[in-house]
Amino acid sequence: MNKQVLFIQGGGNGGYQTDASLAASLQTALGSGYQVHYPQMQADETVPGFASQWLRQIGEQIAAAKDGLILAGHSLGASLLVKYLSENTDQTSIVGLFLVAPPFWNGDRDWVQPLKLREGFANQLPKELPIFFYQCRDDEVVPFDHFIHYQHQLSRAVFRAPTSGGHQFNNDLSIVAADIKSL
Repeated sequence: MNKQVLFIQGGGNGGYQTDASLAASLQTALGSGYQVHYPQMQADETVPGFASQWLRQIGEQIAAAKDGLILAGHSLGASLLVKYLSENTDQTSIVGLFLVAPPFWNGDRDWVQPLKLREGFANQLPKELPIFFYQCRDDEVVPFDHFIHYQHQLSRAVFRAPTSGGHQFNNDLSIVAADIKSL
């Protein structure tokens, strides 16, 4: 039986199409023992409340999965996985969380408020859950200091910072696949 991986896309115009290469790379690197499920998030990112639409869809995807689920996400999707898991208790057992270039939302702008993590979010994540963060040092979209914010908040997580690859990791998630296989 294949191990299930739920991969949540990044945001932005064309995010689903852009990140399809990442999902395909992950599937290829993981091989036939894994099945990467890549649902399209349906939400208009220009309207207030889009984050709650994504969070609801993430919850539905997790609830529909079998125990032993592996979660992975890119950019906006990765940050919303952290938010979802820190604010919800699920019945589905999750065996690993793999976050590729997640923004650490901050500031006072109105549109950012629904994306921000709650104070003490790190203590609300399942204690036994292996968590991995990845960000290329040359990421042109998410500033590298966001990665450092997560390091300060989640010292128990594993952090990997390749020198190059940009925001899209040159469409190669073999580094993530190696960690998933190590579980």
